[in-house]
Amino acid sequence: MDKAGVRLTVLLVLVAAVLCPSGTTSAASPLPGTLWFDEQAGASFTVQDGRFVDGLGREFVLRGYNVSGETKLEENDGLPFASIADAEKSATALRALGGGNAVRFLLSWAHVEPVRGQVDHAYLAAATAQMQAFLRAGIRVYPDFHQDLFSRHVFHEDSWYTGDGAPKWVVDAGGYPREFCGICLFWGQNITQNQAVTRASHDFWHNKGGIQDAFLATAQTTMAYVAEHLTAAEFAGVVGFDPYNEPHAGTYDFGQTSRAWERDILWPFYEKFRARMDAAGWRDKPAFVEPNLFWNANLDFQRQEGGLLDAGRLGPRYVFNTHFYDQKAISGVFMWGKAKDGQYAGDFGTVRDRAAGAETAAVVSEFGHPLSGTVSDKAPTVMKAMYQALDSRLPGATWWSRPQDSGPVLSGTQWQWDIYNGRHHELMNGNPDKVLTAGDAWNDEDLSAVRLDDTGTPVLRQDARLLDRLYPGATAGRVVAFTYEDRSRDGSTILTWNPVPSSLPRVRELVGTGQYGLLLWRSDGASAPTELHLPASFTPSNTTVVSDLGTVHAPPPYAGSTPIAVAPEPGGTGSRRLLLTASGTGGGLHYALVTNGATTVPSEDLLRGAREELVGWAAGQD
Repeated sequence: MDKAGVRLTVLLVLVAAVLCPSGTTSAASPLPGTLWFDEQAGASFTVQDGRFVDGLGREFVLRGYNVSGETKLEENDGLPFASIADAEKSATALRALGGGNAVRFLLSWAHVEPVRGQVDHAYLAAATAQMQAFLRAGIRVYPDFHQDLFSRHVFHEDSWYTGDGAPKWVVDAGGYPREFCGICLFWGQNITQNQAVTRASHDFWHNKGGIQDAFLATAQTTMAYVAEHLTAAEFAGVVGFDPYNEPHAGTYDFGQTSRAWERDILWPFYEKFRARMDAAGWRDKPAFVEPNLFWNANLDFQRQEGGLLDAGRLGPRYVFNTHFYDQKAISGVFMWGKAKDGQYAGDFGTVRDRAAGAETAAVVSEFGHPLSGTVSDKAPTVMKAMYQALDSRLPGATWWSRPQDSGPVLSGTQWQWDIYNGRHHELMNGNPDKVLTAGDAWNDEDLSAVRLDDTGTPVLRQDARLLDRLYPGATAGRVVAFTYEDRSRDGSTILTWNPVPSSLPRVRELVGTGQYGLLLWRSDGASAPTELHLPASFTPSNTTVVSDLGTVHAPPPYAGSTPIAVAPEPGGTGSRRLLLTASGTGGGLHYALVTNGATTVPSEDLLRGAREELVGWAAGQD
């Protein structure tokens, strides 16, 4: 769609919002696939005892993608999509193909406030309508005011790089030098080497000319608009807000350390943003706050002390929100070869530990790896290792022997989900002679997990076995341990990092060469079930569950009293969930092995033998 078409769509959305305002008090029909417990489950989303919980008090895990890098571009006027229809298409595919239940939804300050003090309500109307497409597909949303390299307007027509974030009027008022990065092989080097970027960032954090105040006021207006223009049920699906992407000082003041900057500059900003959330009607939703982006860099010369160490207890008003990219692997120099079993157990273990220290939940709101270029061959193993580290802090080689050390299952949203990948038409920095079409059309990045084929149908760019994963979306009680062997591929090589040990021969026979997951949890005795997302590769007819709740091949449809059953996920996208009901057994330890490894109906003898082995194994974990 060209810009005129985008503007017309925005105008029509705004007119519809004016004529038919929804408001947070409006009633809404239940989503397709809704069961008796879903409405209450979706009524709230909070942080309790260092974990996310839904309205039923179940431990909740957010898994999904960033939607999307398109917001960084001008081709669709800073919106993730050219139309609501495209947003709906993307949301359905994200749920059905990508297995996601959540998105980090990018917004653009430059487009919300193109003129100082003047909010573009047409932009907010269009963005909110696109957000609704995901909420109506049963996907939870947390918006993000995104920025990289401060602003596109820092850069000139012939620049090698570009940015996104702040409006033009902010940059014009700053009087910054003509941008120049020197010898920069990667766009991220601009963060610390480009004086225009570093000075602009420093000015924002020090509120020069009141620009931070302007941002906070616009953020409050944005949040109030979203709250007012979603139904109550839709707004309940908005789980929080990410105030600022990848914060960095730009330049530190004389004698200032990175830790002191977090304490004295960044944290007060988050407290101000938190107050704006409260004023906008978001009091019951957490702020997803990010530390200094270099706090957990895996290159020693990049790492800076941080992690909001001096902020005290964060929960329940704040979530510890961080990113992780393997800069060693991306560099092509500092990591030869490919990622291995347990590659990021330490890195993601640090995230778990920091969140626990802050008494809050954690989310890894960005992680990923280039899918084209000189280091793209590492992507299958890097991404498998990252998802493995989200699931558990243990390598596969040691998981079965000490699952009690597995730690909480981390929430995460992969970068990114851009259906326009490879089909862009972006004038880089407004230059008609530099039209970008390939990849993500932004600083040579190419990380989108999805694209449109020639028929306009979304298709995955990565192995479906890697992306569409089994995971415990909602646990009635507390997760003790979880692992998932996805059997994803690196070319023609099957990656198996967590084989069933030989000490469990019947379980091993049942799983065979198939995918499997194993959940250990302590029940809270509630009547609502534990939910695991079922990948499309786990069809109802090929799925086997071995659990203390029962043993079943081809689980039946959910009927309320069935302890092991399958049901659609709310939203009508065709995705499914496995429901495990352990009511009346509060505090008891439960286990469930879920596999699609059986090529034929397994014998009763095999199922009984597998269950006996797991009973003995689970008893050793209690």
